[in-house]
Amino acid sequence: MENMNEITIKVLDEKRFNAIAAYTRSPAAAYVSNELAWFSNEGETILGVLLLDTIDDDYVSIVLGQDEAGRFRAFDVESFPDQESAVSWLHNTMKWHTLNSPPLFPQGDNPKALDLFTPIVPPEKQHVYFRRLISDAAFLPAREMIGRMMPYYVDVDGNFVEQFQSTGFDSRVWELCLYAYFTEEELFLKREYNAPDFVVMKYGETVAIEAVIVGRKSDNPPRYLRTTPIHKTAKEVMIEHENAMPIRFGSPLYTKLQKKYWELPHVTGNPIVFAIADFHDDQSMLWSSTALINYLYGYRHDFHYDDEGHLIIEPKKIESHKVGEKEIPSGFFFQPGTENISAVLFSASGTISKFNRMGRQAGFKDPSVLMIREGTCHNHDPNAAIPKMFMYEVDEKSRETWGEGFSMYHNPNALLPVPEHLFPSIGHHHLRDGLIVSTLPEFYPYASYTLNLHFKK
Repeated sequence: MENMNEITIKVLDEKRFNAIAAYTRSPAAAYVSNELAWFSNEGETILGVLLLDTIDDDYVSIVLGQDEAGRFRAFDVESFPDQESAVSWLHNTMKWHTLNSPPLFPQGDNPKALDLFTPIVPPEKQHVYFRRLISDAAFLPAREMIGRMMPYYVDVDGNFVEQFQSTGFDSRVWELCLYAYFTEEELFLKREYNAPDFVVMKYGETVAIEAVIVGRKSDNPPRYLRTTPIHKTAKEVMIEHENAMPIRFGSPLYTKLQKKYWELPHVTGNPIVFAIADFHDDQSMLWSSTALINYLYGYRHDFHYDDEGHLIIEPKKIESHKVGEKEIPSGFFFQPGTENISAVLFSASGTISKFNRMGRQAGFKDPSVLMIREGTCHNHDPNAAIPKMFMYEVDEKSRETWGEGFSMYHNPNALLPVPEHLFPSIGHHHLRDGLIVSTLPEFYPYASYTLNLHFKK
């Protein structure tokens, strides 16, 4: 029979702990403590956290176990004057519970966790990327990341599972990515209403956020379903970027504008943000972000170098975007009613590949798959006109965050500006005298793609 001396307590990397239990962490904890170390038993059924209490200047040991819904809950807490005593107690307590406690610690207050991966939709109606997610070894990290998230996620609409498996796959992945980012940003989430999708709070301030996507047309199936590949010339891509893409962004944004979320009682008096992602075509996020900026502010920007080699950026006003018989005015933030929309949040990486990379760096992997990320990132040289390239192997040494690559485009005419300090880890952009003034993190990827290379075992 196993005894406590035979039970191993291992140190967890913070990325691994966050993948398993970040969603159980209260944002309020950061006000009074700093997390120093994370631990688990071999089966990761019992977790431990060592904190420094910044108010009392002592050490706190917390033991967590899973409730009946699979959420980790703190059930044993002690404080100590020194770190050595705190770690010793934490290890011994985790060993004791591993040996003597049941695998679950029922709380009696949790609904059943969402099961996204057991098909409830007929095969012929399943989204092609859902089928790949549940069957392809390359997507094991994403499955693990999403599966660990589901015990905490609230399905306010009641149809999340059905949509995730079918036509709503892209929009639901985007919502999960936003949920992960808001959690990482240590925002309080209030999900009691089906619209808008998120209400986030901190420092006594509230922001309402509605998720929206540029969806795929039925006549443009994913490449896995095409009988013949679709090739576009450079000229066709340029025309699409200048006119078709702004129209594609404009349609869902205009539709959301008609919902008048600012009139809802739980939203009135608070900033409203539309969070948009582009899923209209395979890898379209690699190049469509500039079209969004042009459409939101109604400007494009040319550049040249002066005689001294300094970069000169010239704003050019855009009046409209036209494709065929369809024409829309440019400058979403200058259209009637948009003064009620405080900002637009965008990410070029809110896809299933993001979950795959986050899962892989947290240690979830199939040994037969090598993951490589390649893309472009901001060059902070003030005279740089083009971004830098980057490439790396995605593994436990990677340090990607959920907020990496997110941008918030602020409405210059907003009645209620967004408090930027609620979203400190992302890029922020403002229009000033026709120029986009940006505040960006040190590493800011514009776009990237992920290669999953299979090797024979």
